[in-house]
Amino acid sequence: MKSPNVERRKYLRIEVPLNLRIITESGDMDSPKVKNISPLGIRFETKKQLKDGDHLELTLELPKAKNPVHIHGKIIWHKKTSLEDNASFDVGCEFIRIEEDNKNTFLKYFCDLIYKQKAK
Repeated sequence: MKSPNVERRKYLRIEVPLNLRIITESGDMDSPKVKNISPLGIRFETKKQLKDGDHLELTLELPKAKNPVHIHGKIIWHKKTSLEDNASFDVGCEFIRIEEDNKNTFLKYFCDLIYKQKAK
């Protein structure tokens, strides 16, 4: 039996406000609120209902980066943030592929976040 307090995550998640745009398989666009990010995924809140397994195109704007980072992702989990009818959804998205020319930009940004967090 697993203890409910055991951390199952493989990678550190960092809470950081970022601008994120999403294009879904149906072409709809959304600008969700980023909750946290890791090297392999992102958690965000959105008004749009998404389903587990949905594929997304993510455009992530990083501070001081010349160009946004383009990422292909897949929804791993989603849940309503409250029981209200018009409640938003909390979503976990796994990164499937980061565009080749964006990998170094993204990884450098994430490493810088870790160093800043450790300095606090």
